[in-house]
Amino acid sequence: MAGGVFSGIEKTSLSGTGAVMDIETDGPTLVLSGDFDVRSTWEVRSAIYDHLERHQDEDVVVDLGGVSAIDVTALKVLAVATRRAYAEGQRLTLRGCCPAVRRMLHLSRLYPVLDVEHPASA
Repeated sequence: MAGGVFSGIEKTSLSGTGAVMDIETDGPTLVLSGDFDVRSTWEVRSAIYDHLERHQDEDVVVDLGGVSAIDVTALKVLAVATRRAYAEGQRLTLRGCCPAVRRMLHLSRLYPVLDVEHPASA
């Protein structure tokens, strides 16, 4: 795992683990890009929990706008993190879900469990 800080944004790349996933933080927002699947869930889970701990007095956003693929294992990680945040008095919101991610949310029946930000109407 390689990481660094660029202009106040922390970036971590998981490409050495077989997963193709980048994790960036910008304030209370955690930005994910790449394939969010079983290969990257452990690192993403750790990043989310660390982020929630660092931003205890703020609501946290997980931006999935750059996620090209997601599986049920990854969605379960998000669901458990959402429940944990709620139990600690925080809110974890998913932003930028593409149609494929929304479809997986519905198919997995996890959509009602997660706080998904709806895109602004045009």
